[in-house]
Amino acid sequence: MLRLWKWYQNCLSVHPVKTQVISSGLIWGLGDVSAQAITHYTAKTQRHHHRPDKNKEFAINWRRVATTSLFGFAFVGPIGHFWYEGLDRFIRLRLQMQPKSLRFVATKVALDGIIFGPLDLLVFFTYMGYSTGKDTAQVVEGVKRDFLPALLLEGGIWPIVQVANFRYIPVRYQLLYVNFFCLLDSSFLSWIEQQEDAAWKQWLKSIVRLKEQKEQG
Repeated sequence: MLRLWKWYQNCLSVHPVKTQVISSGLIWGLGDVSAQAITHYTAKTQRHHHRPDKNKEFAINWRRVATTSLFGFAFVGPIGHFWYEGLDRFIRLRLQMQPKSLRFVATKVALDGIIFGPLDLLVFFTYMGYSTGKDTAQVVEGVKRDFLPALLLEGGIWPIVQVANFRYIPVRYQLLYVNFFCLLDSSFLSWIEQQEDAAWKQWLKSIVRLKEQKEQG
């Protein structure tokens, strides 16, 4: 394990972008395999959902894995690399905040949650929609269906993850740290995308609409 870690450090030093891209793609692909397994076995245990294929053996959809891996390769890896590097430079040099201070970490978490988090979700659901052959209207409908529930659920988890990341992890390893959590996150997002119009999504949306109506009233 130590030898593997040293090999990774060397790759990151010599080819930082390439290393981030490859590791992100592999992790997102593995996350989608997990998501498919979760979706299969969840459907199997939902007795009130009479699906004709619920008793079939689990088989990995490799096309979907490749599609999700491509998202890691093409978006998470390169964009994530430049995002964490650029965010650190911006706050240190332009805003002139002391690294690892409370303000420094809080500002990073806030900007990451306001900018990168929603962008990542928007690109993911849009890309996954088009990759399955949907037209623009169907993709827009899918984003409306999936974006808000995912944003609400992730909004309670990622800030905690990122506080530890920005406080204790060196910048060059921050995307790797995030990618370990992306193993779970990619499973989560793929699972959400596969759930379509699940009842719990409608419940979350109804809560948001109710709050908006109360504020307007």
